[in-house]
Amino acid sequence: MFSQSLFRGLKASLAVRPLVRGSQHTGLRWSSGAANNSSDLCSSSSALYGDTVPMSQKEEIMDEVYCKVADRYDAVIDILSVFMNTMWKRNFVKQIKPQPGALMLDVAGGTGEIANHYLRYQDKVNGDKKSSVKIVDYNPHMLRVGMKRLGNTEWMRDKRISFAQGNAEDLQGVADDSVDIYSISAGMHNLPHPERALNAAYRVIKPGGTFACLEYGHVDNPVIGPICRWYMDNAVPVLGGWIAGDSGSYERLAKSVRNFPHQKVFAQAIRDAGFVLPGDGYQVFQWGMMVVYIGTKPNK
Repeated sequence: MFSQSLFRGLKASLAVRPLVRGSQHTGLRWSSGAANNSSDLCSSSSALYGDTVPMSQKEEIMDEVYCKVADRYDAVIDILSVFMNTMWKRNFVKQIKPQPGALMLDVAGGTGEIANHYLRYQDKVNGDKKSSVKIVDYNPHMLRVGMKRLGNTEWMRDKRISFAQGNAEDLQGVADDSVDIYSISAGMHNLPHPERALNAAYRVIKPGGTFACLEYGHVDNPVIGPICRWYMDNAVPVLGGWIAGDSGSYERLAKSVRNFPHQKVFAQAIRDAGFVLPGDGYQVFQWGMMVVYIGTKPNK
């Protein structure tokens, strides 16, 4: 969905490349590294999905959508979600309950929205000025939006935020056991192989660290569910065309969300990657429109 450009950077299997630290956010040079397992990344999509979509097709779709919507992505999503998007993301950060000084790796977070909520929480709730965020995104257009949004903030000047272009499915360049919190918001459903992203997350999180995922879910309520599915299939493309002049991209976005596995299935996939999830493994917002998964990497 929001990822449609996700794999221009991903297919090339970009090593995680620092783009900017502090306020030096101009004159960026985007470079692609050598391909890594490119034939594998171009194979059919994850067995988690009910259908298989060749990676080459997903890449094309992602490129087309993100190049078009990056500059207005958050604003359009706010409207399409009836202005619940910001609330969902703010509550997501609260559910993480970050500790002072924690380093967050925010994957597929190029626009900087989760980083913004996270550092605000740390500043205001924990009185913490040492926590930091490393933002990794596949798409340079989305990263530029985040740099523009956060470039003049105190966080950037204090070097509490850094940006890098990289592959969510391998996170090359991020060291093993190096981050306190891994977060990904509305990004998993864009990946052809989300289980690979889960394995990469497990690798980079410190033992005892937190895995946090906010993702679109399936509404099981027999009354609300059909309404939500109708809205996603019919209203989202129309509104996308009206707001952004691009109904086709938002139709693809809606299909990407609908094809993502049910929260029960994805919770099990997270457990299969090695994380410990409490209870059912997830918490739903608005009957399941959005789902929060928060797990822990066991101590060695």
